[in-house]
Amino acid sequence: MSFLSSFDISASGMTAERQRLDIAAENISNAETTRTASGGTYRRKMVVLQEVPATSFRTKFNNLLNRTASKGGVKVTEIVEDQRDLNPVYNPDHPDANEEGYVMMPNVDLVKETIDGMSATRAYEANITAFNAMKLMAQKALDIGK
Repeated sequence: MSFLSSFDISASGMTAERQRLDIAAENISNAETTRTASGGTYRRKMVVLQEVPATSFRTKFNNLLNRTASKGGVKVTEIVEDQRDLNPVYNPDHPDANEEGYVMMPNVDLVKETIDGMSATRAYEANITAFNAMKLMAQKALDIGK
């Protein structure tokens, strides 16, 4: 792995964690949404992350010749809806209530979303710290040559 690819790895982590934070914020903002554009009750969304493995030297060398190098890191592969049951809440005055007076509320747990958001924020900060450490090392290496 080259020194500069470390920046790409940290950047991929920051991009993935920003997506996680965006989805947690979307879930929190839709915690009371009973009607979406598609017509149903909002369902909690989750981000699926996947490792982008760093390749062996031989594969890297061949990829560099073809300019298709894989540097490692993480990527968002998909955003999936949580298929857990919706939460029935008794509210017969609600316009979306069924015949028995129950409204199907989103399966969003505010505490869990808050914790997911905090976790994404901490992981983002860790990637920034690693990025800044690599930047400092690069600056020190350039200072040696003076």
